[in-house]
Amino acid sequence: MGFVVRRSTRRRTIGAGLAAVALAAGAVSCSKGESGESPKMTPAAAVAKAAKNSDDITSLRYRMTGEIPEQGRIKGEAAMRLKPEVAMSMKMTAPDRADGSMEIRFVDKAMYLGGNAEMAKEMDGKSWMKFDLSVLGDEALGGSPGAGQAEQNPAAESTFLTGADDVKKVGTEEVDGVETTHYRGTLTLDALRDSFKDEDKATREKREKSVERYEAMGIDKLTMDMWIDGDDHTKQFRMKGDADKGPLDMTITFLDLNQPVTVEAPPAKDTVDLAEMMQEPGES
Repeated sequence: MGFVVRRSTRRRTIGAGLAAVALAAGAVSCSKGESGESPKMTPAAAVAKAAKNSDDITSLRYRMTGEIPEQGRIKGEAAMRLKPEVAMSMKMTAPDRADGSMEIRFVDKAMYLGGNAEMAKEMDGKSWMKFDLSVLGDEALGGSPGAGQAEQNPAAESTFLTGADDVKKVGTEEVDGVETTHYRGTLTLDALRDSFKDEDKATREKREKSVERYEAMGIDKLTMDMWIDGDDHTKQFRMKGDADKGPLDMTITFLDLNQPVTVEAPPAKDTVDLAEMMQEPGES
Protein backbone atom coordinates (compact mmCIF):
# COMPACT_ATOMS: atom_id res chain seq x y z
CA MET A 1 0.00 0.00 0.00
CA GLY A 2 1.53 3.29 -1.09
CA PHE A 3 0.61 5.55 1.77
CA VAL A 4 1.03 5.97 5.52
CA VAL A 5 -1.70 7.29 7.80
CA ARG A 6 -0.64 9.05 10.96
CA ARG A 7 -2.04 7.35 14.05
CA SER A 8 -3.07 10.65 15.62
CA THR A 9 -5.09 11.64 12.55
CA ARG A 10 -6.72 8.23 12.36
CA ARG A 11 -7.68 8.20 16.04
CA ARG A 12 -9.07 11.72 15.90
CA THR A 13 -11.20 10.93 12.85
CA ILE A 14 -12.46 7.61 14.18
CA GLY A 15 -13.15 9.06 17.59
CA ALA A 16 -15.40 11.77 16.18
CA GLY A 17 -17.39 9.26 14.14
CA LEU A 18 -17.75 6.67 16.87
CA ALA A 19 -18.78 9.21 19.47
CA ALA A 20 -21.54 10.44 17.21
CA VAL A 21 -22.71 6.96 16.32
CA ALA A 22 -22.70 5.80 19.92
CA LEU A 23 -24.78 8.74 21.11
CA ALA A 24 -27.06 8.54 18.15
CA ALA A 25 -28.17 5.27 19.63
CA GLY A 26 -30.65 7.15 21.83
CA ALA A 27 -33.18 6.92 19.02
CA VAL A 28 -36.65 5.83 20.11
CA SER A 29 -39.63 6.55 17.86
CA CYS A 30 -41.69 9.32 16.38
CA SER A 31 -45.28 9.78 15.40
CA LYS A 32 -47.71 12.55 14.57
CA GLY A 33 -50.64 13.16 16.82
CA GLU A 34 -52.28 15.64 19.14
CA SER A 35 -50.95 16.65 22.53
CA GLY A 36 -49.44 13.61 24.21
CA GLU A 37 -50.89 12.99 27.65
CA SER A 38 -53.88 11.25 29.15
CA PRO A 39 -55.43 13.22 32.04
CA LYS A 40 -55.45 10.04 34.15
CA MET A 41 -51.85 9.06 33.42
CA THR A 42 -49.07 9.98 35.81
CA PRO A 43 -45.77 11.32 34.38
CA ALA A 44 -44.00 8.06 35.24
CA ALA A 45 -46.73 6.01 33.53
CA ALA A 46 -46.65 8.20 30.42
CA VAL A 47 -42.88 7.76 30.10
CA ALA A 48 -43.14 4.01 30.66
CA LYS A 49 -45.81 3.67 27.97
CA ALA A 50 -43.74 5.58 25.41
CA ALA A 51 -40.71 3.45 26.24
CA LYS A 52 -42.75 0.28 25.79
CA ASN A 53 -43.99 1.46 22.39
CA SER A 54 -40.41 1.62 21.15
CA ASP A 55 -40.33 -2.19 21.02
CA ASP A 56 -42.22 -2.19 17.71
CA ILE A 57 -39.78 0.00 15.80
CA THR A 58 -38.00 -1.55 12.82
CA SER A 59 -36.50 1.61 11.28
CA LEU A 60 -36.31 5.35 11.88
CA ARG A 61 -34.95 8.64 10.67
CA TYR A 62 -33.76 11.30 13.08
CA ARG A 63 -31.91 14.57 13.55
CA MET A 64 -29.28 15.04 16.25
CA THR A 65 -27.67 18.14 17.69
CA GLY A 66 -25.66 18.94 20.77
CA GLU A 67 -22.26 18.54 22.39
CA ILE A 68 -20.09 15.46 23.00
CA PRO A 69 -17.16 15.26 25.45
CA GLU A 70 -13.83 15.99 23.69
CA GLN A 71 -15.51 16.44 20.28
CA GLY A 72 -17.47 19.64 20.99
CA ARG A 73 -20.60 20.59 19.08
CA ILE A 74 -22.07 18.20 16.51
CA LYS A 75 -25.04 18.13 14.16
CA GLY A 76 -26.26 15.27 12.06
CA GLU A 77 -29.13 13.52 10.32
CA ALA A 78 -29.44 9.77 10.06
CA ALA A 79 -31.52 6.86 8.83
CA MET A 80 -31.31 3.56 10.68
CA ARG A 81 -32.74 0.10 10.12
CA LEU A 82 -33.02 -2.14 13.19
CA LYS A 83 -34.56 -5.28 11.71
CA PRO A 84 -33.86 -7.78 10.27
CA GLU A 85 -30.26 -6.53 10.70
CA VAL A 86 -28.82 -3.20 11.80
CA ALA A 87 -27.77 -0.69 9.14
CA MET A 88 -27.26 3.06 9.36
CA SER A 89 -26.34 6.09 7.30
CA MET A 90 -25.49 9.43 8.93
CA LYS A 91 -24.16 12.77 7.74
CA MET A 92 -22.50 14.69 10.54
CA THR A 93 -20.75 18.01 11.04
CA ALA A 94 -18.65 19.20 13.99
CA PRO A 95 -18.43 23.01 13.69
CA ASP A 96 -15.63 23.30 16.28
CA ARG A 97 -13.27 21.04 14.32
CA ALA A 98 -11.30 21.70 11.13
CA ASP A 99 -11.99 18.12 9.99
CA GLY A 100 -15.56 18.15 11.25
CA SER A 101 -17.56 17.04 8.20
CA MET A 102 -18.14 13.32 7.91
CA GLU A 103 -20.48 10.67 6.58
CA ILE A 104 -20.89 7.42 8.49
CA ARG A 105 -22.32 4.16 7.18
CA PHE A 106 -22.80 0.92 9.03
CA VAL A 107 -23.71 -2.13 6.95
CA ASP A 108 -22.85 -5.84 7.06
CA LYS A 109 -21.16 -5.40 10.48
CA ALA A 110 -18.64 -2.92 9.10
CA MET A 111 -18.32 0.81 9.76
CA TYR A 112 -17.36 3.23 6.98
CA LEU A 113 -16.19 6.79 7.64
CA GLY A 114 -15.98 9.20 4.72
CA GLY A 115 -16.72 12.62 3.33
CA ASN A 116 -13.77 14.23 5.10
CA ALA A 117 -11.31 16.10 2.88
CA GLU A 118 -8.50 16.01 5.46
CA MET A 119 -8.84 12.26 5.84
CA ALA A 120 -8.74 11.79 2.05
CA LYS A 121 -5.44 13.67 1.92
CA GLU A 122 -3.97 11.13 4.34
CA MET A 123 -5.15 8.21 2.20
CA ASP A 124 -3.92 9.14 -1.28
CA GLY A 125 -7.31 10.53 -2.23
CA LYS A 126 -9.41 7.55 -1.15
CA SER A 127 -12.52 8.93 0.46
CA TRP A 128 -13.67 6.13 2.80
CA MET A 129 -12.14 4.29 5.74
CA LYS A 130 -13.52 0.88 6.71
CA PHE A 131 -13.24 -1.10 9.90
CA ASP A 132 -14.90 -4.34 10.81
CA LEU A 133 -16.42 -4.14 14.30
CA SER A 134 -16.21 -7.91 14.67
CA VAL A 135 -12.42 -7.80 14.19
CA LEU A 136 -11.15 -4.50 15.60
CA GLY A 137 -11.60 -3.78 19.30
CA ASP A 138 -11.68 -0.48 21.19
CA GLU A 139 -7.92 -0.53 21.83
CA ALA A 140 -7.10 -0.91 18.14
CA LEU A 141 -9.45 1.97 17.36
CA GLY A 142 -7.60 4.41 19.56
CA GLY A 143 -9.52 3.63 22.75
CA SER A 144 -12.74 5.26 21.52
CA PRO A 145 -15.47 4.17 23.95
CA GLY A 146 -18.46 2.31 22.63
CA ALA A 147 -17.04 1.12 19.32
CA GLY A 148 -19.49 -1.76 19.25
CA GLN A 149 -22.50 0.41 19.98
CA ALA A 150 -23.23 0.92 16.29
CA GLU A 151 -24.91 -2.49 16.35
CA GLN A 152 -27.04 -1.69 19.39
CA ASN A 153 -30.77 -1.29 19.04
CA PRO A 154 -31.26 2.47 19.51
CA ALA A 155 -34.61 1.92 21.22
CA ALA A 156 -32.75 0.64 24.30
CA GLU A 157 -32.01 4.12 25.61
CA SER A 158 -35.66 5.15 25.34
CA THR A 159 -36.27 3.21 28.52
CA PHE A 160 -33.73 5.11 30.61
CA LEU A 161 -36.12 7.71 31.98
CA THR A 162 -38.28 4.95 33.42
CA GLY A 163 -35.47 4.40 35.95
CA ALA A 164 -35.85 7.89 37.43
CA ASP A 165 -37.90 8.34 40.59
CA ASP A 166 -38.46 12.08 40.06
CA VAL A 167 -40.16 12.14 36.64
CA LYS A 168 -42.28 15.26 36.29
CA LYS A 169 -44.33 17.00 33.64
CA VAL A 170 -42.64 20.18 32.41
CA GLY A 171 -45.45 21.33 30.12
CA THR A 172 -46.89 21.01 26.62
CA GLU A 173 -44.75 22.05 23.65
CA GLU A 174 -44.79 21.84 19.86
CA VAL A 175 -41.89 19.95 18.27
CA ASP A 176 -41.60 20.09 14.47
CA GLY A 177 -45.30 20.89 14.22
CA VAL A 178 -46.33 18.05 16.54
CA GLU A 179 -48.02 18.77 19.89
CA THR A 180 -46.19 16.98 22.70
CA THR A 181 -46.00 16.71 26.46
CA HIS A 182 -42.54 17.36 27.91
CA TYR A 183 -41.25 15.23 30.82
CA ARG A 184 -37.97 15.40 32.77
CA GLY A 185 -36.15 13.30 35.35
CA THR A 186 -32.70 12.52 36.74
CA LEU A 187 -31.06 9.22 37.56
CA THR A 188 -27.69 7.76 38.46
CA LEU A 189 -26.21 4.92 36.46
CA ASP A 190 -26.64 2.70 39.53
CA ALA A 191 -30.36 3.48 39.54
CA LEU A 192 -30.47 2.81 35.82
CA ARG A 193 -28.96 -0.64 36.30
CA ASP A 194 -31.42 -1.37 39.08
CA SER A 195 -34.35 -0.41 36.82
CA PHE A 196 -33.71 -3.22 34.34
CA LYS A 197 -32.57 -5.99 36.70
CA ASP A 198 -35.87 -7.87 36.25
CA GLU A 199 -35.91 -7.70 32.45
CA ASP A 200 -35.10 -10.69 30.24
CA LYS A 201 -31.45 -11.51 29.55
CA ALA A 202 -31.33 -10.02 26.05
CA THR A 203 -32.84 -6.73 27.25
CA ARG A 204 -30.48 -6.54 30.23
CA GLU A 205 -27.46 -7.09 27.99
CA LYS A 206 -28.48 -4.35 25.55
CA ARG A 207 -29.11 -1.83 28.31
CA GLU A 208 -25.93 -2.77 30.15
CA LYS A 209 -23.90 -1.90 27.04
CA SER A 210 -25.44 1.56 27.04
CA VAL A 211 -24.62 2.05 30.71
CA GLU A 212 -21.02 0.97 30.12
CA ARG A 213 -20.67 3.55 27.37
CA TYR A 214 -21.61 6.37 29.74
CA GLU A 215 -19.35 4.98 32.42
CA ALA A 216 -16.47 5.07 29.94
CA MET A 217 -17.11 8.79 29.51
CA GLY A 218 -16.91 9.30 33.26
CA ILE A 219 -20.62 10.08 33.65
CA ASP A 220 -22.41 8.85 36.78
CA LYS A 221 -25.65 10.85 36.59
CA LEU A 222 -27.97 11.80 33.71
CA THR A 223 -30.66 14.42 33.31
CA MET A 224 -33.17 13.26 30.72
CA ASP A 225 -36.04 14.89 28.84
CA MET A 226 -38.70 13.26 26.67
CA TRP A 227 -41.28 14.92 24.47
CA ILE A 228 -44.17 12.47 23.96
CA ASP A 229 -46.83 12.88 21.28
CA GLY A 230 -50.53 12.04 21.27
CA ASP A 231 -49.86 8.47 20.09
CA ASP A 232 -47.65 7.78 23.12
CA HIS A 233 -44.44 7.80 21.10
CA THR A 234 -41.35 9.85 21.81
CA LYS A 235 -40.99 12.70 19.35
CA GLN A 236 -37.85 14.18 20.91
CA PHE A 237 -35.28 13.08 23.48
CA ARG A 238 -32.52 14.95 25.31
CA MET A 239 -29.72 13.57 27.48
CA LYS A 240 -27.33 15.65 29.61
CA GLY A 241 -24.45 14.72 31.90
CA ASP A 242 -21.07 15.89 33.19
CA ALA A 243 -18.29 13.72 31.76
CA ASP A 244 -14.60 13.60 32.66
CA LYS A 245 -13.64 15.47 29.49
CA GLY A 246 -16.45 17.92 29.02
CA PRO A 247 -20.24 18.10 28.97
CA LEU A 248 -22.62 15.72 27.24
CA ASP A 249 -25.77 17.40 25.91
CA MET A 250 -27.51 15.64 23.02
CA THR A 251 -30.97 16.14 21.55
CA ILE A 252 -32.50 13.61 19.15
CA THR A 253 -35.58 14.64 17.13
CA PHE A 254 -37.39 11.83 15.34
CA LEU A 255 -38.56 12.47 11.79
CA ASP A 256 -40.31 9.21 10.85
CA LEU A 257 -40.34 5.52 11.69
CA ASN A 258 -40.93 2.11 10.11
CA GLN A 259 -40.22 3.42 6.61
CA PRO A 260 -37.84 1.57 4.24
CA VAL A 261 -34.14 2.28 4.88
CA THR A 262 -31.44 1.06 2.48
CA VAL A 263 -27.73 1.48 3.19
CA GLU A 264 -24.98 0.49 0.73
CA ALA A 265 -21.27 0.09 1.37
CA PRO A 266 -19.06 2.60 -0.47
CA PRO A 267 -17.23 1.35 -3.62
CA ALA A 268 -14.23 -0.80 -2.76
CA LYS A 269 -11.99 1.29 -5.03
CA ASP A 270 -12.65 4.34 -2.83
CA THR A 271 -12.13 2.53 0.47
CA VAL A 272 -9.16 1.86 2.75
CA ASP A 273 -9.49 -1.08 5.17
CA LEU A 274 -8.28 -0.02 8.61
CA ALA A 275 -7.35 -3.58 9.62
CA GLU A 276 -4.96 -3.78 6.66
CA MET A 277 -3.72 -0.24 7.15
CA MET A 278 -2.72 -0.89 10.76
CA GLN A 279 -0.36 -3.63 9.58
CA GLU A 280 1.55 -1.31 7.25
CA PRO A 281 5.21 -0.71 8.22
CA GLY A 282 6.27 2.79 9.18
CA GLU A 283 3.10 3.78 10.99
CA SER A 284 3.65 5.66 14.24
